[in-house]
Amino acid sequence: MKETVLVVDDDPEIRDVIRMYLRQDGYAVVEAEDGEQALRLLRTDPSVGLVILDVMMPKQDGLVTCLKIREASRVPIIMLSAKESDLDKITGLTTGADDYVAKPFNPLELMARVKAQLRRQSYAAQERVEDDLIEIGGLVVDKIRHAVSVDGRHIALTPLEFAILALLAGRRGQVFSAEKIYEAVWREPFGYTDNTVMVHIRNIRDKIEPNPKEPQYIKTVWGVGYKVE
Repeated sequence: MKETVLVVDDDPEIRDVIRMYLRQDGYAVVEAEDGEQALRLLRTDPSVGLVILDVMMPKQDGLVTCLKIREASRVPIIMLSAKESDLDKITGLTTGADDYVAKPFNPLELMARVKAQLRRQSYAAQERVEDDLIEIGGLVVDKIRHAVSVDGRHIALTPLEFAILALLAGRRGQVFSAEKIYEAVWREPFGYTDNTVMVHIRNIRDKIEPNPKEPQYIKTVWGVGYKVE
């Protein structure tokens, strides 16, 4: 049996579809119909390796639930929403989600996203860490403790945000295109164009930069990509 996936959605028909496809691929499935129930399950079931989280739910919506999960866990979160504007996607990723899938969704695409997130987690766990401590001015990236600080102040990053920052900081001065960042961090080919990388870069800047509009650490090389100086 593969990893356990927690499916959180108030619509039982959607849970049924997702459960069927997950089990066909060999995953164990646990389910919750609202955010409060999801948090209880996460506290009592340490086997959960990924969360598929709907945004619009009673009692406690997916955005609040995502924030609460991130207070205690780095488990990958794929957010589902009937809203598909860029602003909705940015909001979802800002709360700590690792990926965002708009409803109605193709179940095969969702399964591909699940596999990609779990594959990325597996690679990260197996990868030998080099240059454990990166210091650039007041920015410190500690790969062993998975911690970031700026001028002595702890910065809370999501797993994907940390992976992007560690990649750029570990190759100081090297410019990475959005495509190269995606392939290095998500560990899969960049097969479609969206603003996922840009959103994560924006979130990192909001957290580590004294003035995100005039970044000190993560620089944009227009038409090429991003680098840390």
